[in-house]
Amino acid sequence: IGKLVRHVSHQFEVSDSPGDVVADGEALESAVLAITQELQAQEAQTQTRLGAAEAAIFAAHRELLADADLLREAMASILRGHGPAWAWQFALQARVEKLQGVADPLLAARALDLRDVGERVLAHMLGIERQSLVLTQPSILVAEDLTPSDTLQLDMNFVVGLAISSGGPTSHTAILARTLGLPAVVAAGSALLGAPEGQIAIIDGGIGAVYLDVSAADQDAAAAVIARQLATRHALRENRYLPAVTTDGHTVEVAANVANAKQAGVAIEAGAEGVGLMRTEFLFLERNTAPDEEEQYRVYRDMTDAMGGRTLIIRALDIGGDKKVPYLNLPKEENPFLGVRGARLLLIRQDLLYTQLRALYRAAAHGPIRIMFPMVTHTSEIEALRTHCERARAQVNGPVLKIGIMVEVPAVAVMADKFAPLVDFFSVVADDLTQYTLAIDRQHPELAPQADSLHPAVLDLIARTVAAAKRHGTWVGVCGGLAGDPLGARILTGLGVDELSMSAQDVAAVKATLRGDSFTAMQQLAQRALAAGSADEVRAL
Repeated sequence: IGKLVRHVSHQFEVSDSPGDVVADGEALESAVLAITQELQAQEAQTQTRLGAAEAAIFAAHRELLADADLLREAMASILRGHGPAWAWQFALQARVEKLQGVADPLLAARALDLRDVGERVLAHMLGIERQSLVLTQPSILVAEDLTPSDTLQLDMNFVVGLAISSGGPTSHTAILARTLGLPAVVAAGSALLGAPEGQIAIIDGGIGAVYLDVSAADQDAAAAVIARQLATRHALRENRYLPAVTTDGHTVEVAANVANAKQAGVAIEAGAEGVGLMRTEFLFLERNTAPDEEEQYRVYRDMTDAMGGRTLIIRALDIGGDKKVPYLNLPKEENPFLGVRGARLLLIRQDLLYTQLRALYRAAAHGPIRIMFPMVTHTSEIEALRTHCERARAQVNGPVLKIGIMVEVPAVAVMADKFAPLVDFFSVVADDLTQYTLAIDRQHPELAPQADSLHPAVLDLIARTVAAAKRHGTWVGVCGGLAGDPLGARILTGLGVDELSMSAQDVAAVKATLRGDSFTAMQQLAQRALAAGSADEVRAL
């Protein structure tokens, strides 16, 4: 409940005013240097005020600004007779649009970071001071989107909710809201920006609604709901370490998705019983060379230390032509969704494969690791990958590890009976399986709401995978948003999955949900969901 306050991003009107080519080039370089120095200072200040994790965004911004290609493209425009501000804005916009178009949602979200830091350079060249928003009372912030710089300048003591007209579930704003525990609505549409400021409003992030012109009675009712939510969250926290055992004695493992040892520690503290997905592509991004075996070994060793003997499933490098990793010299692809990525890339670039496998087998001497390969489509691929795993294991005299694949391509789910004997486990990636099954880009601004993993077609493919796995004694986990949704978790449990892996903040709620119902009831719910005709019908259950 708070006052509606609008945050307006600065709109840059840049005229093309060329001058002396040398002077224009120096002006651009000077602006980039000035903002780089500002970022260094902000990084140090933020680390002191908020901590290393919050300060890391400014280090990432400096890396984005150090992109030689971006500066070279702007300089080329200056040489062609354009002014420095126009040239920088043109090169920046082209790069932002390219990032927004990539398949990986985390990389696409970095387009906002690039625009943020790029516009700081632009403002410096134009002599514009960026104004910060001053808040004095509990406020619901309305904006088209918020950049990292915007949010770090806000006084979060007064922000009680975020209402964003654009963005998406993996945008910086959404991640910030989850980190801070703020109710938030994203992709609400342009009509939101027309709501009059100054009124008291109520935001409900659970159903994605912002209520305007609320009466005193409405505010009292909302305050009562907030009090109940706080009590529920406190109870969940108290019981977060209890296992997810249904009322009739069926147990489901609840794990977390992480990218590093720090996140693993946070997940375990939140009640996670293991890591169902460790992403390794972040080791390869924002740098000029691939991490060597020793660097990767140290990262994976740190992960095993953080896990304290708990299960750790590490995904092999999941990268492809849609992701900007210049030093890999990957060819540009017309349709990167369907291109050389994941296991397809690793089988071609065996230098990357063997470096990572040797590091993983070395780290496995210090704790239980399972290796999971992404984007497998053919049985011949997993057969080849298993051969490479054994060869890499022998090279470092490592322990025998369980090898699994991600079920994200419908072909694998349909042919799960053929794949199950070749793997030790399946991990269903509900988000990607949904995208490929429904032929909908889950980041598409208009179609994304239709990319619902509770669609009966997606659930049917998961059911096929689980049934085939059970016939062959193969373990099945599910990772992604569906696993962390209480309804999705109940349906997946009813389908017979062994493990659910999700964001750390969802762990306690999902465990409590599963403890509050019987396995028999969840099995019946799953069958009703499979018989439904749409995702809406499933949600109506």
